Amino acid sequence: MVFILGTLLPDAHCVHFALQRFYGVGPVVSSRICARFQIHSKLKVSQLSQQQIVGLQSFLAAPQTSATLPSFPRAAPDYQPPPAGTQLPPYPVTPETPEDTLRNMRFEGELRRTMRENIAHHKNIGSYVGRRHATGLPVRGQNTRNNAVTARKLNRIERRA
Repeated sequence: MVFILGTLLPDAHCVHFALQRFYGVGPVVSSRICARFQIHSKLKVSQLSQQQIVGLQSFLAAPQTSATLPSFPRAAPDYQPPPAGTQLPPYPVTPETPEDTLRNMRFEGELRRTMRENIAHHKNIGSYVGRRHATGLPVRGQNTRNNAVTARKLNRIERRA
């Protein structure tokens, strides 16, 4: 059993699926995290090395402070390797690096806090979305005609008598 940020990852599960126990990590983000740490898709949690566990812990705790990945250019389809024994030119360092989407991710408590703040902001400015959140009704246009009785029972604000 591995504990990462207070979440239990069972030994028998594949790492790809075990990472999805974290709030905010789905299948796509999980596969990107595994690719970042060079973890293949069939690796079990019990087979993780200590270095990989520490890397996952540090990344999930603070993705913004994690080390950037090196950028290696891909060869063109018509690329011909130089003959054996020739001196290769020095590797060109390009200043532009592709955007690392995982650096801007939020997980667990930080994501929950951000969502709570966004809902509170909508309520404070009095927008339609904020009013729907306050009354406990669907926010994104779902039907309430057939579910009106249940919605009235579950509303969180007082109605006039």
